[in-house]
Amino acid sequence: MHRLLRPVTLANVCSRWLHLVTGGMLAVLCMFVSPMPAAHGQIVLLHAALVSVPLLVLLGLVPVVRRAEGMQAQLMLIAGRPSPQRDARRARITTAPAASVADVWRTVCWLVLRVQLGTLTLSASGWLPVLTVRLARRDDGYALLAPLPLLGLAAVAVGAGEFIAAAARWLLAPSTVERIAALEERTERLMEHNRLARELHDSIGHALTVVVVQAGAARAASSAEFTEQALTAIEETGRHALEELERVLEVLREDSSPPQERPALTDTARLLDAARGSGAEVTAEVSGPLDTLAGPVSREGYRIVQESLTNVLRHAGPVPVTVRIAVHDDVVELDIRNQLGAPSPVSGAGRGLRGIRERASLLGGHAETGPHAGSWRVHVRLPTAIR
Repeated sequence: MHRLLRPVTLANVCSRWLHLVTGGMLAVLCMFVSPMPAAHGQIVLLHAALVSVPLLVLLGLVPVVRRAEGMQAQLMLIAGRPSPQRDARRARITTAPAASVADVWRTVCWLVLRVQLGTLTLSASGWLPVLTVRLARRDDGYALLAPLPLLGLAAVAVGAGEFIAAAARWLLAPSTVERIAALEERTERLMEHNRLARELHDSIGHALTVVVVQAGAARAASSAEFTEQALTAIEETGRHALEELERVLEVLREDSSPPQERPALTDTARLLDAARGSGAEVTAEVSGPLDTLAGPVSREGYRIVQESLTNVLRHAGPVPVTVRIAVHDDVVELDIRNQLGAPSPVSGAGRGLRGIRERASLLGGHAETGPHAGSWRVHVRLPTAIR
């Protein structure tokens, strides 16, 4: 019972009553089109509501009317303070124009129901208070019944408001196409958040690994020149990490400006310099036009190289590394190899390597990771274009 009556608040009751009475005003206008001078005022109003049906059918055939009715229903039938629950209830009412025959006829049914029920509510709102006054003026025992019409009016306002809100969730509900589009949008948003989480893991993890390695080497070294180089490398790596973090946070902010360009394979030299600054002997071989690769392929390839070098520094230390990037007609090959250090990279690997395989799979490529001919190898093949 509490769950049923939870939406019944003063704000909701008043806004729903106003929504119904506004719909009933169309019947008042129709009273001048088809007058019944000999009839009672309430009967004339109800007759005018029936006369308005053909006009409502014509209005319902206009696609944009569904959008207008949906916006009114969201604002007036689901009132209250902003909250996730209120937003979820509002999402069950569409604000899109009619896109199918079914949407049109549901809009017609909604208009007819709104005006007819609104006319009854308007009639009760005018007649019941008058009845209360008449009963209060009587000298007999009927004066004690004067509060009953007001209680009846309150019951009509609450009951009709709940009914029209339930009808809106049915007749103005998003169509199947709209629900599918909303589901796809939500899926895209979740995938984007997952991608950003992987980017944070790769970029920040790489930066922290370089900083830790450089700091340890600087402390162990007795050369002031080497210490200066290590501090410079730490400064540059930290600055790049802050730029990456700020870029990801801008994407997550709803009011953010367009995000900065993400790094691509053409920026691989920055990764190689950072690895060399950490003491690793990096040998790089790049062949083919990197700038002709599709944007997603080039960006994900950069992250794969970054994660591979991070794993080398984290699990093998400053050992010789060979990085080979080769662009062919329909595939780009990434091959990163390093000597097995102590501890073995197998001991701590897992999430990073899984991320590499996930990135390759999402692009339609393939990734192989593991020991190979006495070294640790990451070999990835990606399509040069996204189909």
